Formats: sequence, structure tokens, C-alpha cells
Amino acid sequence: MENAASLITLEQLTSLRRELPKLARARGFAELGVASLSLAADAGQLDRWLAAGRHGEMSYMSRHGVKRQRPDELIPGTLTAISVRMDYWPKEARDAWEVLDDSALGYVSRYATGRDYHKLMRRALQSLADDIATRIGPFGYRCFVDSGPVLEKALARNAGLGWIGKHTNLIARDAGSWFFLGELLTDLPLVVDAPASAHCGSCTACMPACPTGAIVAPYQLDARRCISYLTIELAGAIPVELRRAMGNRIYGCDDCQLVCPWNKFARAATHPDFKTRLALDSSRLVDLFGWTAAEFDSRMRGSAIYRIGYLRWSRNIAVALGNAAPSDAILAALNARRDDPSAIVREHVEWALAEQLQALKVRT
Repeated sequence: MENAASLITLEQLTSLRRELPKLARARGFAELGVASLSLAADAGQLDRWLAAGRHGEMSYMSRHGVKRQRPDELIPGTLTAISVRMDYWPKEARDAWEVLDDSALGYVSRYATGRDYHKLMRRALQSLADDIATRIGPFGYRCFVDSGPVLEKALARNAGLGWIGKHTNLIARDAGSWFFLGELLTDLPLVVDAPASAHCGSCTACMPACPTGAIVAPYQLDARRCISYLTIELAGAIPVELRRAMGNRIYGCDDCQLVCPWNKFARAATHPDFKTRLALDSSRLVDLFGWTAAEFDSRMRGSAIYRIGYLRWSRNIAVALGNAAPSDAILAALNARRDDPSAIVREHVEWALAEQLQALKVRT
């Protein structure tokens, strides 16, 4: 990062610091804060999490050495981080609990029912950086939206945007947790905000709500058991012992957020890209399972779901079909893909068929 900040006056920095929240709102962000780079405690927690193997197959979490914990080594010259959040809760989507209670439907994590947020937020962050440069001249920065080894939740906490809850998501007192985060690592010596204090108190609602018991202790998540990890990050077979607990969740999981009391303050998304599309808030599993690879490609391009690809998508739906109440339509859908080209899909189809047949025997 080139250090052009040395040419910027104190008066310019002071004026910019006052104006930053307004500039952020003009670019669609709900909140902005400026964070210090003090992450020592978080670094220790990350090291212990990695040493315990709780990151599963997410090998990228252990790359870059200490740079994930030290933004000023990741991007030399970094002095402060500008952290932003953008609300995504799709208020118009079908009630989440209604979908979870209907085993014939597929549940998609509410952040993914609309268009992919990554490009949208990166563009907004770049526009914010351009706004800053217009006011003070060239400065050094890098934009991040899930795109690099950055402890975004810790930086957002340092920036006063919220605290890291017992489910390990960031929670804001006035906005719950249904929001995305992004960062600008800058070489600007900006006045930082006070870190947010924690307000989970004695509440542990998120822990028993986790279907697979992935929240193994307050503030400790074993990703290997997390449905978001299983349906998105895991490339191979989903562990048999966890399949029934997944229910009809085919992409991600929101249960820990759905039960969080602070989400009574959640704010609806204002950006049109976050509105539900393709009926992903309440689609029938048999319909989704009937998509061809070409249909998945054309329909999911521009969605966060596109990243996992057709095979993982099919694998996830097969598990949900196995967990669904038995029906002729489900048996027909599964039998139609018993000879799927993918061994992973075939294996999950066979498991689902066995579950369906067992459920039918119990019923009779």
C-alpha cells in the first residue's frame, strides 16, 4: 500500500472523519465505524480453533500465517480499518419457521435468497473509497468482502458495529445480526471508535437451537458440524450421522439467528438485489432436484449459491428429500437420479431412498 496519507492534513482528516458515516449511508451501508488493528485476543482464539481442527476442510483459514491476525502485515502501511455493514434481511420472504416446518420445501439461508452480495458490496466500498479520495486526495487502501484473510467480525467489533455473540456472529443492539460486513484497510491515521460491548448476558438461546450441536460452547463453533459448512464448504459426502439433523436445509442455516432475541430489531434490506428471487424462499424440493446442470447454471448465476456448483446443490437436496415426509413424488424424484453421473450424488440418493422406505414402513 503506497503511503500517500503523509500529504493529507490534520484538518482534512478531521473533516473526513466527521463525514464518513454520511458518505457510507449514501452508498447503501447502514453503519460505518473505524477500527483499531488490535486483534491479539482474537488471534489466540483463532490459533486454538485451528489447532483443534474445527475449521474442517477450510484450509484457507490457516493460510497466510499471522497475516490474518495482523492487517498491517497483510497490507503493509495499514493504520486503521473502516468497517461497514449492510442489511440483507428479506422482509418479504416467506416466514422462515413456516418453511423449516414444511419438509416438502427447501430452506435457503436468507442471505442467499437474493443476488450475490459480494460484487455489490465491493462496488459500494470502491465508491466509498472514491468519495474519500475526492475529499482528501490519493490514499492507500484495499477493499475486502469475504475476499481475503481478514478477521472481519473482530474488526467490526473494534469499530463499534456490534459484538461477537455466543453463536460467533456479529450482533448489533439496534439491528440484530442480519447484515453483511465489509472493510477498507487504509493508511489513514483516523480517530478510531470504541469497541462494542457484549450484550448476550446469560442468554444461550442459540446453542440448543443449533440442529447439529455445532455451537459446542459459548463463542465456540465447530464448523465440521455446522450446516452452513456442510452444505457450502464441504466438497465430499456429508457425514451420515449429521444428515437427519439437517432437515430441509439445503443451503446454509439460520436457526441460531432466528432464535436470537436481538433480531427483533433486525432491519429489512433496502437494496433491491437482496429481494428474494426464483422463489428460493419456499421452493419445493422435488422441483429443485429436477433441475439439470444447465438449468442450475442459468438460474443461479448471480447468486451466492452458484459458488457451490450443481453437484453439491444436488447432494444437499437429496439429503433433504431423505428427511422429508414420504410421498410418491419424492420417491419418483430420487429414483430418477439413481444413475446420476456423480458418485457423491448417487450415494446421497441411495441414503435418501433408504430413509424414505424406512419411513414408509414405520407409517404402515
